[in-house]
Amino acid sequence: MAEKSKGQKKFEKLSYEKKNYFEVASKEEREKMFAFAEGYKKFLDNGKTEREACDAAVAIAKEHGFSEYKFGDPLKAGDKKYFINRGKSVVVFRVGSKNLEEDGLRILASHIDCPRVDIKQVPLYEEGGMCFLKTHYYGGIKKYQWTAIPLALHGAVILKDGSKVEIRVGEDENDPVFYINDLLPHLAAEQMQQNAAKVIEGEQLNVLVGGLPYDDEDVKEKIKLTVLSILHEKYGMCEEDFLSAELSAVPAFKARDVGFDRALIGAYGHDDRVCSYPALMSVVENESEHTVLCMLVDKEEIGSEGTTGLQCEVYEDLMEEISLAFGANFRRVKAASKCLSADVTAAYDPNFANVFEKKNAAMLSCGAGICKFTGARGKSGSNDASAEFLGEVRQMFEKEGVVWQTAELGKVDIGGGGTVAKFVANMNIDTVDIGVPVISMHAPYEVISKADLYSNYRAFVALMK
Repeated sequence: MAEKSKGQKKFEKLSYEKKNYFEVASKEEREKMFAFAEGYKKFLDNGKTEREACDAAVAIAKEHGFSEYKFGDPLKAGDKKYFINRGKSVVVFRVGSKNLEEDGLRILASHIDCPRVDIKQVPLYEEGGMCFLKTHYYGGIKKYQWTAIPLALHGAVILKDGSKVEIRVGEDENDPVFYINDLLPHLAAEQMQQNAAKVIEGEQLNVLVGGLPYDDEDVKEKIKLTVLSILHEKYGMCEEDFLSAELSAVPAFKARDVGFDRALIGAYGHDDRVCSYPALMSVVENESEHTVLCMLVDKEEIGSEGTTGLQCEVYEDLMEEISLAFGANFRRVKAASKCLSADVTAAYDPNFANVFEKKNAAMLSCGAGICKFTGARGKSGSNDASAEFLGEVRQMFEKEGVVWQTAELGKVDIGGGGTVAKFVANMNIDTVDIGVPVISMHAPYEVISKADLYSNYRAFVALMK
């Protein structure tokens, strides 16, 4: 092989090129990637709604010796705690030994809600020999993707007497599944002429839940009565109880390896549990001198609103409580804090190359993607992280050998998206987005790389150190 020229050597030294993590990882590190993915797949299957993901995260925290914290509880260095917000979000945190006013908090902020199809409050009806539940979709979805696939029904119902019942049907192999009808191609000539946003309308996303008539000639809606009878027998429900229910139709698919080489994972809910799980595991598995918080929050897909979204003051209240427990000035603590807003980004897809600017797109298996800014078009709605904070993050990652890349969500004028980053930054906390690149984001079945999943974990551990 010919010796490299002076110019080639200089170019290699001065230029930048993304690295495929699989290519540069040792055999031992590859084994860790694949082992880490197995725990992640279980987390996905156990937590298909924010309630279930919250429960799964709490269970993992308890297994690692964490105990519940409530406002006003005393805290000391070394404490391992979790704080549950209304059963739909959780903050898992370690109390470090460093001075809070000087060192601040190290924050990992992710979300555990996902796009889905929610059941309306008066949903049940019978028509055409079938019984359906009317729905209202949640988050940004391509509605046509949710037809003709197996669905499971998950959620909680508050009965008339105030008791709560949990519903999870469609996940066990012996369970029935549910379904949203689509039109056969033989009769779809007019439908196929529609804009993709209109191929299936929101009011057509009705979930098929029954077809067996109740054995009573005097009953008008026999199939509806069969469904109501089953709900009453299994859960003590009557139709009125839908008024105080939170039920969702989610894909009944399991998380599975994708490809002959098993390098990829297909699943529902990568956005954003592919960031939530490594954030959680980085905190529960690794000690730190810093005080570290893993925030797994709700409602990001609809703007981080409400009592469980990151715009709620409860999360800032928690940080203030931690500061007060050590006599620290909360304003100084916030100013010294650092946050990685852990949310996914779009992976470059050669099948749809025209919407990406390739040099700045996240490439699959090249590590977690840092997004300096999100938002749309002219960075509208973005937390645009400072060069100084990005410099700090680069040094953290370099020190710990993290393989990472920069990322941007498509071409400048094509679209865009937001995360929780701006809400953390609004608290006067330096924040930047980092996350796993995803293929087919917001689809009922998304794809990620095991290398990027593990890179995210390594990045979070680096922040803790």
